[in-house]
Amino acid sequence: MKFTSILAVAFTVAVASVSASPFQETNGERLARGLTPLPPQKRSGTPSYGAKRSGPSSSPTSCSTGSLQCCNSTGTILDPVILSIIDLLGIALPAADVLIGVTCSPIGIVVGSSSCSAQAVCCTDNSYGGLISIGCIPIT
Repeated sequence: MKFTSILAVAFTVAVASVSASPFQETNGERLARGLTPLPPQKRSGTPSYGAKRSGPSSSPTSCSTGSLQCCNSTGTILDPVILSIIDLLGIALPAADVLIGVTCSPIGIVVGSSSCSAQAVCCTDNSYGGLISIGCIPIT
């Protein structure tokens, strides 16, 4: 009887000391044992916890190199589609590294808003009716 009591007390102490340890098991260990993962812990007190969060940057409203355009795609004359458009329009071939916008419209009048859901670029030559714009620089 004494042995059973001592064994029960020893088991209780062992369980209490394991559950009181400062190290918590990882979710990987829990999942390996077939248990559900632990809920996320909110950690306050870190320097970045109370920092102001910035919103997404808006589309620029002006360009120093040309007009602001919203193009469905961009590429160079190495793209066969862009090359065929340039050939059909009879435009002199620009250098191979010059960025060209395809199906572009000025950002101020894109569906009545001032944002671009495709690729916003500043282009120096927009004289092709929105079909292409030459000399573009991507806006980041």
